[in-house]
Amino acid sequence: MNKEIVIKTDKLTKRFGDFIAVNEISFEVYKGEIFGFLGANGAGKTTAMKMLIGISKPSSGNAAIAGYDVYKQTELIKRNIGYMSQKFSLYEDLTIKENIQLFGGIYGLSDDQIKTKGESLIEKLGLQDEADKLVVSLPLGWKQKLAFSIAILHQPKIVFLDEPTGGVDPITRRQFWDMIYEAADNGITVFVTTHYMDEAEYCHRVSIMVDGVIQALDSPEGLKMRYNAQSMEEVFLMLARGAKRSD
Repeated sequence: MNKEIVIKTDKLTKRFGDFIAVNEISFEVYKGEIFGFLGANGAGKTTAMKMLIGISKPSSGNAAIAGYDVYKQTELIKRNIGYMSQKFSLYEDLTIKENIQLFGGIYGLSDDQIKTKGESLIEKLGLQDEADKLVVSLPLGWKQKLAFSIAILHQPKIVFLDEPTGGVDPITRRQFWDMIYEAADNGITVFVTTHYMDEAEYCHRVSIMVDGVIQALDSPEGLKMRYNAQSMEEVFLMLARGAKRSD
């Protein structure tokens, strides 16, 4: 794995009044790495991700995303990352083609690039017959595969995936992870949150947040060895059981 650092945080902190949502987290993520960012509800992972993607200003500490500063260069961060969440990724009242055109424009692609990359994406997913249909008509699994493909349309350095496979069936989840591996092989760093502990096993490294701090960070095998556990689910439960706060 190329050890080029694409995400670097140093004592990154977010406070809301007296409440410290994220408490001095420090870690690095490398180019082409699949990095799992786990934590129970209330652990602070969503707040941390909002700082990393440039939509929430840290209270203190430092972070660089794709080489850009989270305080001063948030617009450049947004241009150099992709983002996909379970809750919102595509406009359902637009067609597949219209979503590609819209997000391609947001990501700064030219009309020619949008046309070429859009046609390639539609063909790769086998959606030629559905290209002019509204996204709302697609099954959830296809929506998620399409949303991921659009999130990396501009070949970002990093793609942030927030619970990307929630609600989809196991076969579609496996296919989705094949797409994640392909993106990582192409040099895109994948930063993913998930509630599915079997998916944590697919990551190169995993961090686990508890009560606003990173309690553990290692490869899945390393974590299982350290905590004498058979699975990532066991590791997660051991750490999350000690949490003092929840949503």
